Amino acid sequence: MNDAAAGADTSKSHAPDGTRKQGRLARAIPTPLQIGLGAPLWGAAMALSAWCGLWLRERALTFHLSELLLLFGLGALIAWPPSLFLARFAAIGRRPETRFAAYLLFLSLGTIATTAALFALDYRQFYAQWHAPAGSRTWFFQFTFTSLIAIFQFLVLGIRLYLPLGGLVLVAASLWLASGRSSQRR
Repeated sequence: MNDAAAGADTSKSHAPDGTRKQGRLARAIPTPLQIGLGAPLWGAAMALSAWCGLWLRERALTFHLSELLLLFGLGALIAWPPSLFLARFAAIGRRPETRFAAYLLFLSLGTIATTAALFALDYRQFYAQWHAPAGSRTWFFQFTFTSLIAIFQFLVLGIRLYLPLGGLVLVAASLWLASGRSSQRR
């Protein structure tokens, strides 16, 4: 038996039923229901987490409360589809603990990265009035370092607003998604 035939036989024996013809990439794409229902719920949960974090630190009466909650909610809403796709891609055909780790990793990093990027855009928009004209060499340096500083500032000050509620929601969502009850296997 040649190597190509042996590879074909092993791929068929390891592939779950009904997925032999579909590629790993196609199976990782979340359903419209998972995106349409999951993204708003994830965004609302992270906005609630930010509010809870501010309330626990006695800062819920801040002047910018609505903007902060919108930032955290929108960041999570935007992060849900690509994070879910990447986690599903990494979790296909894996054991439950590996699926859990994939969901935990991609949902947390995706949400933090997307929210930090939105924070950096807002931060950059504020400081743009003092920056050089767009497209110049000086503008490029100002844009780069202002964005990096904003991301660093978010990582230092913003991540704690995900705790304690966001961490609990993240673990619960990862457990639910990894359990297979979320239509992981199509």
